[in-house]
Amino acid sequence: MNDQSQVVVPQGVVPDEQVIDASGHFHVHDAPIDLKLYSFEAWVAFAFFWFLAADIFYQFFTRYALNNSASWTEEIARYLLICVVFVALAASVRTNRHIHVDLFYRLLPKAACRVLSTCVDFVRIVFFAYVVVLTIQMMQRMGSYRMTIVDLPMNIVYGVCAFGFACATVRAVQIAVIHWRQGYSVLERPESALEGAV
Repeated sequence: MNDQSQVVVPQGVVPDEQVIDASGHFHVHDAPIDLKLYSFEAWVAFAFFWFLAADIFYQFFTRYALNNSASWTEEIARYLLICVVFVALAASVRTNRHIHVDLFYRLLPKAACRVLSTCVDFVRIVFFAYVVVLTIQMMQRMGSYRMTIVDLPMNIVYGVCAFGFACATVRAVQIAVIHWRQGYSVLERPESALEGAV
């Protein structure tokens, strides 16, 4: 005999979580939203992204709805995209989400992997710190150079890039410290990818 009052629990759902109760009502509880997982630079990149979206929408609206395209929107969109990328870079370093090649780590002895992983962390820190210096030098050489259409200094864009690289340097140091304390990195153990580590 089939009992109509039996609770239906889909495959993969913990039995304590009743998705459909005896009367057929659907019950799902969302996981709590924790905005603490996102770093300051992730929020800055998010803000730049929405400024970019608004700029592109304005460009679309003026071009196709008003048939009179605003000339400045394309240039500003390009610079906002640059800002999104270079600030989001730091958020990606924070979560250790950049592309890693771990083939050699599967073939080398454990001690060699540890040394190589530490070298990778060191080179990453040096690279980001050096790029901060280069970006600041570029800003000094650019001086009062202006954007093409909008009369704003180009150093605004380069300043955002320097900020992104500086944040990436700090995050790379934090990730290196975490790797040093753990005794391994994500290169040595890819399954241990850091989720919002710093």
